[in-house]
Amino acid sequence: MGAVQLESVAAQHAHAKLNVDSLPQGPSLFDGNDTARIDGSKSDEYERFEKGLMQYGCAHYRRRCRIRAPCCNEIFDCRHCHNESKNSIKIDTARRHELPRHELQQVICSLCGTEQEVRQTCISCGVCMGKYFCEVCKLFDDDVSKEQYHCHVCGICRIGGRENFFHCSKCGCCYSKVLKNSHACVEGAMHHDCPICFEFQYLFESRNDVSVLPCGHTIHEKCLKEMKEHCQFACPLCSKSVCDMSKAWERLDAELATLSNSFDDKMVRILCNDCGAVSEVQFHLIAHKCHNCKSYNTRQI
Repeated sequence: MGAVQLESVAAQHAHAKLNVDSLPQGPSLFDGNDTARIDGSKSDEYERFEKGLMQYGCAHYRRRCRIRAPCCNEIFDCRHCHNESKNSIKIDTARRHELPRHELQQVICSLCGTEQEVRQTCISCGVCMGKYFCEVCKLFDDDVSKEQYHCHVCGICRIGGRENFFHCSKCGCCYSKVLKNSHACVEGAMHHDCPICFEFQYLFESRNDVSVLPCGHTIHEKCLKEMKEHCQFACPLCSKSVCDMSKAWERLDAELATLSNSFDDKMVRILCNDCGAVSEVQFHLIAHKCHNCKSYNTRQI
């Protein structure tokens, strides 16, 4: 019941969306827009500031600067471009590494090529290198339609609009306000790998959409979709149902009613994965129904 991405952690209704981009924490944040500092009467200055907007960048960001990686001193469009390159299977395992984003110190203006310390406006040509700029996360992005914001508790920038999210201190992540009074809290819910694909990054930092399940555990949305396509409807971590299965249980009731059971005299104890109740039921080769919640998501004990 939920989903996540890099640069934010947005949770929607049944499948919460989250997204993230930058880990370091710091006391200051400027996620503003230097346009507000430009006098409207100074058209030349404003034109320089806006020059090249949405014309530069990479597959990850529209921005008007590149970065010099502090780890290997090479130049890349963004930290994700660096990580994809330096973690490639073509690279010797001993040389693979991630860019320590909070250590980023130098950026290169895409318009004039001036290398300089991290800042929003180029010291040489005056262009804005990112309409959204977070000096804590060293994040630049011209595509402000993402509604980026910095969460000081998470220590990262997220997307989707600050007013649409709240930070759950127990789960340790930002979730959609839709889930504020309905999600199941799991301590550090995002701070682990996806239990299906074991993606290298924690879900907390994943650029792919993440779903928050009814049980509170998290998983890549695409992995959850693949699970359902293969008729797998139980959380891989706790075995609770990942969606409302009541209709499926009703169909199974009808099917089992048409089948004869040659073990009418045999009783077994079962544990319900959904509600945790223990029941003693008549043995059946197909499935066992929980007496408490009527779920067939059970196992023999």
